[in-house]
Amino acid sequence: MYSADDVRNMAKDENVKYLRMTFTDVLGALKNIEIPISSLDAALNNQIKIDGSSIEGFLPIEHSDMLLYPDPDSWEIYPWIDDDNKTAAMICDVHNQDGSEFPGDPRTVLKDELAKMNDKGIAQLNIGAEPEFFLFKADEDGNPTMDVNDDAFYFDVEPKDKGVACRRAIVNTLNQMNIHCEADHHEAAAGQHEVDFKYADALKTADDVQMFKLVVKEIASRYGLAATFMPKPITGINGSGEHFNMSLFDKDGNNDFYDKDGKEQLSDLALNYLGGVLKHAKAITAIANPTINSYKRLVPGYEAPTYIAWGTANRTPLVRVPSGRGIATRLELRSGDPSCNAYLAIAAALAAGLDGIDNKIAAPDPVDRNIYDMTADERKAAGITQLPGSLTEALDDLEADKVIVDGIGDYACKKFVAAKRHENEIYRTNVSPWEHSYYFDC
Repeated sequence: MYSADDVRNMAKDENVKYLRMTFTDVLGALKNIEIPISSLDAALNNQIKIDGSSIEGFLPIEHSDMLLYPDPDSWEIYPWIDDDNKTAAMICDVHNQDGSEFPGDPRTVLKDELAKMNDKGIAQLNIGAEPEFFLFKADEDGNPTMDVNDDAFYFDVEPKDKGVACRRAIVNTLNQMNIHCEADHHEAAAGQHEVDFKYADALKTADDVQMFKLVVKEIASRYGLAATFMPKPITGINGSGEHFNMSLFDKDGNNDFYDKDGKEQLSDLALNYLGGVLKHAKAITAIANPTINSYKRLVPGYEAPTYIAWGTANRTPLVRVPSGRGIATRLELRSGDPSCNAYLAIAAALAAGLDGIDNKIAAPDPVDRNIYDMTADERKAAGITQLPGSLTEALDDLEADKVIVDGIGDYACKKFVAAKRHENEIYRTNVSPWEHSYYFDC
């Protein structure tokens, strides 16, 4: 853990010239304000201001001043900026002008939900993230083309995997920034890649996901490529997901999800947490799959889960319990995609799990069949329902679910839903090239 004095010493020892105070808006976009290192003391004393009226989901123009409270432990130097302009960053919580917590700050939302968990005697939520992304060729001006950079497949090697050098540079950069990766590989679709994070405290993982997106885009541009976290950038092939592996630990470092004598060696607490996640899955979907494009990925036939169920080796349900047990026991929520706000998505899943624990919600029996091969009657008999089929449907489910609304907070929820309803209205009234090709000759 770094202290404010540690940050001062590191800034001096490393001859840092600039500091980026980073934060996240309600939709998940990373933002920052850059200051000269001479203003470091002001930053560490929470004196750096921003205009909240310019940030999605923050404040109206008549009450717009806000303060950034940096987390010293998040201090990192950006490895890709040369020494003459050496730049460090700290991730910040956003506060109101009077110093009170701002309820629309996604990082604060997650911290508050984690505090509720601590109040129940649970010490830590660990998250291992598995974000996917596409690499497209860029033109001479650095703008993305619609050509992916290779035609490789799952786990292919170079030279077929033409993204390996870029992906390795991404991982090396992340490791320099104290973001620990367990594995990286080519994914199932042409031009698609995945980097798997080593599990860590939920807040650090959410912070790391934000930095990861920045690093991927920055490094890709240096290889003449353009990276995208769009869930479904190409018709007819797999889209990009972001799985979250979840586990609860006690204060002694024991995994609360493990019970060698339990069903699938899961504890009652794990099964109740799972029951809560499944019960609230439709509302979680609005947060974990927050774009119109997300629902073009959540369709049968492209590996993304569409049915609310769970299993072990089976990869067709919404939640999977991977093979590791003991300290590695975890629940893998497989529906999310990398367009989501990681802070809000993790908070929503945690809220659902805690509701399951509080109310002892029983998880149904696991499903060991390919759900896509089951008939509608068979799914109905097994109690298997479907995720929302559109952003509008998911937002309706979110607004109707008090547990998830409370989990991300009424303020953040209203701002999020309003922004997404507006986005959907723009899409609804926009005339697309597809419509021209189908209807122009009517």
